[in-house]
Amino acid sequence: MRHQPAHRISQKALSVWRIKGVIETFFLLVIPAGLFFAASRFDLPLWYFWSVLIVVLLYGVWKTVFLPKIRWRIWRYEVSSEEVELLRGIFIRKHTMIPMSRVQHVDTAQGPLYKKFNLTAVTISTAAGTHEIPALTENDGMELRAQIAELAGMDENHA
Repeated sequence: MRHQPAHRISQKALSVWRIKGVIETFFLLVIPAGLFFAASRFDLPLWYFWSVLIVVLLYGVWKTVFLPKIRWRIWRYEVSSEEVELLRGIFIRKHTMIPMSRVQHVDTAQGPLYKKFNLTAVTISTAAGTHEIPALTENDGMELRAQIAELAGMDENHA
């Protein structure tokens, strides 16, 4: 039986995921707001509004308080000379092995939230698709990108 990958993503991922959860919840609040408007305008029962509001708020608490911590505890990766190994998923655990011989391209990406927290994501492309290692520190991300590129036989210009 194989060992589990040992490396974790940055703990700053918790903050990024929480901020994303707050933003998503804020946009979902449009639904109960619309129901409140409809209830007052068209004389619909207010329990529609309250029911949806409670569901959205519970979803927001799940998405901002509990889910980030669970995701962070589970997310692991490992890079060896033969493969990149990824372990993630909460309800459906995904354990992916990417052979170095299949790696076509490796890249880093940094959106506005990642930039604010000095994080980066490493994306690994194969003929079968793209895989991402999220929320690494900028330094770890650059080192990992270079390591995978070297192990996959790419020079720095092709990575």
